[in-house]
Amino acid sequence: MKNSTRFQLMAMMFLLYFIWGSWYGQMSKYLFTALGATGGQVGNAYAAFSIAQIIAPFFVGMIADRYFAAQKVLGVLSLAGAAILFVLIGVDDPDNFFWIILAYCISFAPMMSLTTSIAMQQVTNSEKDFPAIRVMGTVSWIVVSNIIGYYGFGDDVMIFKISMVASAFLGVYAFFLPDTPPKPSTKSTFTDILGLDAFTLFKDRSFAIFFISSLLICIPLSFYYAMANPSLTDSGMTNVENKMSLGQASEVVFMLLIPLAFSRLGVKWMLVVGLIAWIIRFIGFGYGDVNSEWLLYMAIILHGVCYDFFFVTGQIYTDSKAGEKYRSSAQGLISIATYGIGMGIGSWLAGLVADMYTVNGVKDWTSIWMVPAGIAAVVLVLFVLFFKDNKIKANNAVPA
Repeated sequence: MKNSTRFQLMAMMFLLYFIWGSWYGQMSKYLFTALGATGGQVGNAYAAFSIAQIIAPFFVGMIADRYFAAQKVLGVLSLAGAAILFVLIGVDDPDNFFWIILAYCISFAPMMSLTTSIAMQQVTNSEKDFPAIRVMGTVSWIVVSNIIGYYGFGDDVMIFKISMVASAFLGVYAFFLPDTPPKPSTKSTFTDILGLDAFTLFKDRSFAIFFISSLLICIPLSFYYAMANPSLTDSGMTNVENKMSLGQASEVVFMLLIPLAFSRLGVKWMLVVGLIAWIIRFIGFGYGDVNSEWLLYMAIILHGVCYDFFFVTGQIYTDSKAGEKYRSSAQGLISIATYGIGMGIGSWLAGLVADMYTVNGVKDWTSIWMVPAGIAAVVLVLFVLFFKDNKIKANNAVPA
């Protein structure tokens, strides 16, 4: 692959996650502070992204991949997203906000798959070339979080203005990306996209337990995305966005430790460590404050363990169990179940719980965070008792 192509793809990934990172982690604080939203309204806004994640595979698999060059679809969607964000910045009613953010998420969610598809079709060796391209997304998230934190934009409509400008820029830039033509021979069906073929894997009890655990753990994951920023702000922590970017930094570090962890722990105990980390971090969020800020830092930095050791390890495990025949179906099924259904339920529940533990406008964050901690504890017990498979094929254990 040419260096010029590599840099183009790295810039594409940087812009995509700059757009997403501008608003996603801060949206709850903006809604609570600027629009006076309830917990339920905040939860619904985050659920919009999960709804879009369910719709996106059908759009990409049944339309974009078949009939249009991927970079052109990316450009059109990004420009459409910028237009929707222009409308969004003028909305001051939380209920109306939901419908606009839903429309925006429907335009944005397919872009995540499209950028991956563009990169994968352009690289010479995906195992060697793609990680360096994808990591620019994490770098971008860290950069934009620190910009927003430094200027104090976390509770301001500026988060969407930044995203709008970046989205317009990517929309234009996309048309100059390497040509990635449609694949007319691709015959994705509803069965393929839903991953229904992969249901045969449920004959393996351990895989079924892993699947259920993955779906359930996405419920507390949604609490983190929706409630961490306002919780840290209420705790008295300053420069919240800057400090939350440490979570993405830790994600990079623990990603590099995955090969070592596989050799020492095996897949079962890596997943268990990930689940335990979820429980500890929620306790840290619940009991940390300005006088015990180390608990809050611990909770933030544990993001790398929580995400990499459960979700990345889970992707590797799924790939190994599915094999060549069911690989795409299994990954599609896991994606829709977790980021779509699991996180959708979690977003709704996070809003409900936040309202439940709010009295006279003051949130009892300790009680709020004990709910996802309890859910994660139940998933941990379920997983330890019934998941028995601690081996995966050696050639699929760790990405090269």
